[in-house]
Amino acid sequence: MTSVFHLAYPVKDKEETRAFYAGVLGCNQGREADTWIDFDFFGHQVSFHVKPEAFSSVEPTNPVDGKNVPVRHFGAVLRWDEWHDLKARLIEAKTDFVIEPYIRFKGETGEQATMFFLDPSGNALEFKSFKDPNQIFAT
Repeated sequence: MTSVFHLAYPVKDKEETRAFYAGVLGCNQGREADTWIDFDFFGHQVSFHVKPEAFSSVEPTNPVDGKNVPVRHFGAVLRWDEWHDLKARLIEAKTDFVIEPYIRFKGETGEQATMFFLDPSGNALEFKSFKDPNQIFAT
């Protein structure tokens, strides 16, 4: 088994979370209880705990490429074709992007596709893909 990360994040509503992560993103559901639900998030375990009071403040952002990137975010690095397939599904689902899908560093080292959007609770997600996967950690 390769290393798998575990991440826990708060959500406002378990059923909205299930519909988004299973229905829109296509993640398989794992275990659940009254106040939490697990998903296979692209090979990693993500647990969502129902805690609506965790959403009482404005999330900070940092400027990157002239865009306001949510400081607290998570996501996955996908294969190039998977990223484009997900982009198409999200557009079809009429997703409101925080940062529209675009290509960074076009023609340069580290060329990557990226997009940011929010889940139903307002948690920010970023999905990336590298034209050359060997450049994920390029400097």
